[in-house]
Amino acid sequence: MKIIDAHIHLSNIESFKETAKSLSKVDYSTDGVQSEMKDANIVLAIGMGVTETPHMGFPDYKAQTPMGLDLGDILPPNIVYCAGVNPYKLDSFSIRELEREIHKDHVVGIKIYLGYYPFYAYDKVYNPVYELAEKYNLPVVFHTGDTYSERGLLKYSHPLAIDEVAVKYRNIRFMMAHFGDPWTLTGAEILYKNRNVYADLSGVVVGARAELEKAQEGIFLQHLRHALVYANSYDKLLFGTDWPLAPFQPYIEFIQNLIPSEYHEDVFYNTALKVFPKIKKFLYG
Repeated sequence: MKIIDAHIHLSNIESFKETAKSLSKVDYSTDGVQSEMKDANIVLAIGMGVTETPHMGFPDYKAQTPMGLDLGDILPPNIVYCAGVNPYKLDSFSIRELEREIHKDHVVGIKIYLGYYPFYAYDKVYNPVYELAEKYNLPVVFHTGDTYSERGLLKYSHPLAIDEVAVKYRNIRFMMAHFGDPWTLTGAEILYKNRNVYADLSGVVVGARAELEKAQEGIFLQHLRHALVYANSYDKLLFGTDWPLAPFQPYIEFIQNLIPSEYHEDVFYNTALKVFPKIKKFLYG
């Protein structure tokens, strides 16, 4: 089965480097991601644009919009990305820069980091971003749920706020990264209720194979299993790893165990084509 990973990272972020070294045990480099993708039969990966400056570290209020993938000098041909947005850097100049960025072939969406930055999804600061997304038929990806930084503010990353945006902008496809975990039941309702909202299943567990296997024991995933059944929207779920927070192949097996087999082709491949139509040129020419 060919696989599209709808959520990875390939940016020069210190916390990602430390996680790769101490927890997930992956080779966090351009060569490392290419080798792992090949072994796991991942034909395309979608990176989430994010950068940090030496002054602060992510969430970095000084990072310029748009944010991209800056771990290596050259972007591999089978990796595309969503341009990241810093709401503190969304003046008219930055909006023009973002518009130029999304014209690039490898830019297939826009990423908003709810919780990392203290603005709700419906805050007016993001209105120009949604206008660009609608104009150019690009999806908007929201970080939702737990933040991978203690400086994040969780009330802003709760998925309930996405309902208001999804109703206001019915022509935009929105994707909730991480399915709102741990508020997955709320995420499930947002998914079920709004035809233009999707969710990826990335970042549920941070660690290597042992951590992923242990998570499937006991009640740890009970809330997610409940939400998946409640939503009954398997055709709106996308596979993602949040690499380097977890290695590709063990995470594939982890998600396969959560999703009924009849929906695997949608979750691991087909739905990504619906949410990110620009990726088709990279898969089919």
